Amino acid sequence: MYGNKNLVYRFRITLEETNVWRLIDVPSTYSFWDLHVAIQDAMGWLDYHLHLFKFRPKHKQKDIEIGIPDPDFGDIEASWEIPIASYLYDPGIKMEYLYDFGDDWVHSVFFEGIMARIKGIKYPVCLDGAGACPPEDVGGVYGYENMLKILADPSHEEYQSYETWLSGHARNYWPYDPAHFDPEAVKFDNPQRRYKLAFS
Repeated sequence: MYGNKNLVYRFRITLEETNVWRLIDVPSTYSFWDLHVAIQDAMGWLDYHLHLFKFRPKHKQKDIEIGIPDPDFGDIEASWEIPIASYLYDPGIKMEYLYDFGDDWVHSVFFEGIMARIKGIKYPVCLDGAGACPPEDVGGVYGYENMLKILADPSHEEYQSYETWLSGHARNYWPYDPAHFDPEAVKFDNPQRRYKLAFS
């Protein structure tokens, strides 16, 4: 088995082109699927779309791509089959985590360090962060920025339609405060339960 049950890995996840970021600790025994679920839950995404980890390990000639295998997207290794410890053994590695191949949300995932488990803490855990997750399917960075401009002006002709859309979303986002984030409010799902939900 890869990883050590007494150790946790610390990651800083930054949603590029936004002010949204998270700091999480996950068990070192996690697979990339498990890490994907933890990132989704910490960020606030709804896990509706495909994901992909992309990085280049030391002494490798090409990038490694890990996610949900799909012949239309090249040679992608199955995330549930790859332990994170099989590639992440030196802190300082930076990965790209892409979520939603339509909206193209690019996250920078920085492997900050290896820590000893603290007795009494249930892992994974969100330690810190800032900014509310953009609403699912808002249209990527451009759509998100456009939404924020409209919400800042209640007299805007599209304000009411955004209010209706946000309040009627699968997750009720209304009222939407882009600055709000509470790490203690993050709830982490069981990765195996999420796998069964995704592929049953």
